[in-house]
Amino acid sequence: MHVAAVSASPSHWHDLAQRALADGTISRDEARAILASPDVDLLDLLAAAWRVRHHHFGNTVQLFFLMNAKSGLCPEDCGYCSQSKVSEAEIPRYNLLSAPKLLEAAKLAAERQSKTFCIVISARGPSEREIDFVCRIVPEIKQQYDLNVCACLGLLSPDQARRLAAAGVDKVNHNLNTSSRFYGEVCSTHTYADRIATLAACRAAGLQLCSGGIMGMGETHDDLVDMALELRALGVESIPLNFLNAIDGTPLEGRSRLTPRDCLRGLAMMRLVNPAAEIRIAGGREIHLGSLQPLGLYAANSMFVGDYLTTKGQLPEADYRMIEEMGFVITRGAEAAEPAPALS
Repeated sequence: MHVAAVSASPSHWHDLAQRALADGTISRDEARAILASPDVDLLDLLAAAWRVRHHHFGNTVQLFFLMNAKSGLCPEDCGYCSQSKVSEAEIPRYNLLSAPKLLEAAKLAAERQSKTFCIVISARGPSEREIDFVCRIVPEIKQQYDLNVCACLGLLSPDQARRLAAAGVDKVNHNLNTSSRFYGEVCSTHTYADRIATLAACRAAGLQLCSGGIMGMGETHDDLVDMALELRALGVESIPLNFLNAIDGTPLEGRSRLTPRDCLRGLAMMRLVNPAAEIRIAGGREIHLGSLQPLGLYAANSMFVGDYLTTKGQLPEADYRMIEEMGFVITRGAEAAEPAPALS
């Protein structure tokens, strides 16, 4: 991912931060330069990203909890996904979980100080039964545990988006994943335009948008920048940045060659291009950021706590420790920020 580049002065990165704070107009060339910047510039670049992140979110960190409510059995051929029809990965495969199991997961999310509970199903799009189930369970989750709810259900029609909004879903996750140019390299059963149409339907229904992408699939710097600029044009409120976990048995097995510094540059670029968005360190952080994970929170203000869809995450206690040691605090939204849970 990283190519040699001429070092910029510290003031250059801080000038970009100042412009991001003033009008949010980082250009395509400037975003590309962030991704191509040399390692010697990394701390200055992160300091610039931190200025923007701190302006909008202070020293708070928002936690998200992900629940795979239906695993495997997906008819799509997304090359990065262990749940797709072309995947030979050994993963759990099950139909829609029961309401008690989802409520139990929501309880765990609240206990872990998550701001948002994410309900995910593997599918091209939800069936009538699945959309009905989500619309019934969301009010219970919100009433019992006071959680925001994000639904990730695949491609949605305008009517389905309206039903989710009426049920109390706060936002819908539907990742762009990469650029329009590169999308056909990782999926053939639906198009980039299909994803844009789902996001448009959700926006028209009054839902907030959660949409991001994946680094490390073989894309170029231009692809990553195009994705970041598209997210800015769409006004996406929440942007998860994943780092490809090249799971054995998937078409992209062995593909990712990211370094921790590449990941940090990606987070910094996403912050400076989308200054006011919630930037979330998502899947693959434990693998690709490694011991540099704490530095990611100087650009991002959000992270998943616990496991991902079919892969294990870092222990929550390790995340709490990292947040506490950095002097950050966990927030669940409008209320005052709370210290991270005490360490035993």
